[in-house]
Amino acid sequence: MAQNNTFDLDGKIALVTGASRGIGAAAAGILAAHGAHVILSSRKEGACEEVAEAIRAKGGKASALACHIGEMDDITAAFESIEKTHGRLDILVNNAATNPYFGPIVDTDPGAFQKTVDVNIRGYFFMCALGAKLMAKNGGGSIINVASVNGAIPAAMQGIYSITKAAVLSMTKAFAKECAPQGVRVNAILPGATDTKFAAALVQNPAILKMALQHIPMNRVAQPEEIVGAILYLASPAASYTTGAEINVDGGYLTV
Repeated sequence: MAQNNTFDLDGKIALVTGASRGIGAAAAGILAAHGAHVILSSRKEGACEEVAEAIRAKGGKASALACHIGEMDDITAAFESIEKTHGRLDILVNNAATNPYFGPIVDTDPGAFQKTVDVNIRGYFFMCALGAKLMAKNGGGSIINVASVNGAIPAAMQGIYSITKAAVLSMTKAFAKECAPQGVRVNAILPGATDTKFAAALVQNPAILKMALQHIPMNRVAQPEEIVGAILYLASPAASYTTGAEINVDGGYLTV
């Protein structure tokens, strides 16, 4: 018999990083629309509060929390605040990322290299670690890592970013394997080209966009709202037997 509560997140506490715009804001919106109290996080709490206010105006439950995942003290403080305020965490969407360098991989600046690693690898790792520990205290939860198609096929001129996203995919499987006994599921999505400020260098440059579209069977870039259905699935009871998975949301890019 089909269940009516397959995507019901009522009573769940969700944390979404990089939630002030783009995929993060869309993810917060869809989780709240299905009943979760969503904590929106980014470096700038004010920007997240604007998104949270819009969610509340639609009847959803949302709050804002400053957290720079490139800073370990911020990560620790964020989880301490969540445990103190809510007593639990059920859903974590690791979406915040950085890509400060676009150019030949051999010319990667050490500063840009370190910043990308600190946020996209170290940040994701310890968000997963602290998130899984807090979830385990209450019987489990769901961690969704937003990776990238670049993690599967490195993009030209985006070498270190692609490398870190490949690490996120490996990290997802490692956490999934070890955290399953505690009821914590860990999965990843691989978005393709998406119309966000983060991807502006691609989508707003006609020459680069034309080249990119040649490799996307659907022949267009995605809107953030088209990416987050996969996040809702992985966060929900519908995915109760899904862990260690990678879901491509890429218009067919990885099939070419």
